[in-house]
Amino acid sequence: MSVILFIIISYLIGSISGSLLLGKFINVDIRKMGSGNAGGTNALRSIGPWFALGTILIDIFKGYFPVILFPQYIDLYNIELLQVLFGIATVIGHVYPIYYGFKGGKGAGTLIGVVLAIFPISILYILPIWIIILICTGYVGLSTMLAGITLVVITYLKYPFGILSTFGYFSIIISLFLLYTHKDNIKRMIKGDENKFEKIMIFKRFFSKSS
Repeated sequence: MSVILFIIISYLIGSISGSLLLGKFINVDIRKMGSGNAGGTNALRSIGPWFALGTILIDIFKGYFPVILFPQYIDLYNIELLQVLFGIATVIGHVYPIYYGFKGGKGAGTLIGVVLAIFPISILYILPIWIIILICTGYVGLSTMLAGITLVVITYLKYPFGILSTFGYFSIIISLFLLYTHKDNIKRMIKGDENKFEKIMIFKRFFSKSS
């Protein structure tokens, strides 16, 4: 019973949107701006870097907090399973928040918090991949999806028992879930309509200056 209770609490914590919470202080609803998404990317595009940073930090912390804290209060041997269950609950809460009509972000920020809690060394591999893809393409969505796939690869190579572990199965499921939550981004990239962060594409800027 306590496991179910903590899963529900994890979902409720995950449902707290960083952008919508901060938006209350400046009287804006990020879902009515830009792409309409409540995540950090739309926060950056629509309002600015400091608002986006606050959004991302809140979203990361709410993924980290339940996974680290809640298993300590449950007398169950398989801590890894508890961490994964609470992690999934927070990510689902972020994407489908009960407080905001089940319209939230795409799960990436909260997932970072979950991964930091369970398999922190993987961030040393995932973050550079995310940055490199973003710099080369300008696509945040593509960077995030490939970072999710990288998590599966690193889990296979570095995590105890690899992808046959509980976290291994979680990494596969969550990478597929990221593809699902970014399905509109995929459609726009295929059509050539996806927005790019031109300013971060340093190679393009370098070559344009050289020419």
